[in-house]
Amino acid sequence: MRPVPGLLPLPSRLHGVYSGGGSSPERSEIRRRLTANRLPGAQSGLGLDTGSACLFMVRVPTRLCVPGMAATVTLEPAGSCCWDEPVRIAVRGLAPGQRVTLRASLRDEKGALFRAHARYCADANGQLDLARAPALGGSFVGLEPMGLFWALEPEKPLWRFVKRDVQTPFAVELEVFDGHEPEAERLLGRAVHERDFLPPGVRREPVRAGRVRATLFLPPGPGPFPGIIDIFGMGGGLLEYRASLLAGHGFATLALAYYDFEDLPKKFDAIHLDYFEEALCYMLQHTQVKGPGIGLLGISLGADICLSMASFLKNISATVSINGSGFNGNKPIYYKETSIPPLGHDLRRMKVAFSGLLDIVDIRNDIVGGYENPCMIPIEKAQGPILFIVGQDDHNWRSELYAQIASERLQAHGKGKAQIISYPGTGHYIEPPYFPMCPASLHRLLDKPVIWGGEPRAHSKAQIDAWKQILTFFSKHLGASPKL
Repeated sequence: MRPVPGLLPLPSRLHGVYSGGGSSPERSEIRRRLTANRLPGAQSGLGLDTGSACLFMVRVPTRLCVPGMAATVTLEPAGSCCWDEPVRIAVRGLAPGQRVTLRASLRDEKGALFRAHARYCADANGQLDLARAPALGGSFVGLEPMGLFWALEPEKPLWRFVKRDVQTPFAVELEVFDGHEPEAERLLGRAVHERDFLPPGVRREPVRAGRVRATLFLPPGPGPFPGIIDIFGMGGGLLEYRASLLAGHGFATLALAYYDFEDLPKKFDAIHLDYFEEALCYMLQHTQVKGPGIGLLGISLGADICLSMASFLKNISATVSINGSGFNGNKPIYYKETSIPPLGHDLRRMKVAFSGLLDIVDIRNDIVGGYENPCMIPIEKAQGPILFIVGQDDHNWRSELYAQIASERLQAHGKGKAQIISYPGTGHYIEPPYFPMCPASLHRLLDKPVIWGGEPRAHSKAQIDAWKQILTFFSKHLGASPKL
């Protein structure tokens, strides 16, 4: 511990909190020196400083620090890493017990600013390790080593965190300020951490084969690799970030667009499975994709498309549905001579949440007949296993209820119970690890802001676990990726 000019040194055996041990003369001497060291605004006595929740012997003013001391922000791994990987953040060069505020910020490709902050106290050695030190307030509280990432919030309301160009990283600026907000103004140190979406060695290949519009991501190495088709929901366009991250785990992954991209239809009018069958055939014929079957991964409407593909198409070995419904929602599903009618919805069933935003969780029409309803996707025809990832607080629709109905249908057809992993406090957009939660945004079809559900901390924990479950599921049923 460095001496502070003008202060009497405390006994060398004393570190952090004085617990009351030692002889009476020693305690008397400690009290004498603490009294002599008292500064303006300081409290006498030993114990907990309730103003900052830091366990130290004297409450020092927020602004006190040793003149000329500069803080150093360190990250492990240093430099950059993939977005789905954790990073260890530490700060060194602080005063013992110094109160600081850490801020994180980044701008997406459209210039939207995301920010998070948390208040901390340095330890007796003037160091701060986010893996050991709990946040005392701010965007989150408690021991959250990655909180400055998953707690990022958009400055612009209703703005969803999305990576549009996986070939460039997100640069996250980390700053350390003296004191606790709102008084924290003096910058002590900073670092820029790059979060990649294209893992080292992963190859990105645009696909324009027949009608298929997609991007294929191939892992490093000679291959062939187990293959996955990745499909997103109602937003349209081509999102690649989940597929590119999956490729970093050894899967040849095809990010597939199906409307509002290049020469594909601009509007979503129906699900024609022959288009998705063409994408499946492309993967099965690719020399870098290991057969005999392909995995499917989808979220929301994309999950229901994956469930439809697994029900009607061959050579699908495993399917993961993230907050899918198992029902055909608003547009018909066609495959050859077969069609599934839409369940439909009633906008009069929309509610206004406490926030003033719309809640659409109950706008779908009632499921008359349960699992025998003609609008349900015939998932009992699927050749491979299905994993249902469910957010219990999903406000797009009642995903947990739909997963239970899907399980009932499978059992009624002698298929056994479905594998369902249900997460409390988790909303609709279950993304890869450390993605900030999207609590509300503009609904593509309604053109109005709606809530998606979820509590940030619980949602973040769910995303970490769900990612592990997805990787394990595909490794089991598609075959482990080759060792490099």
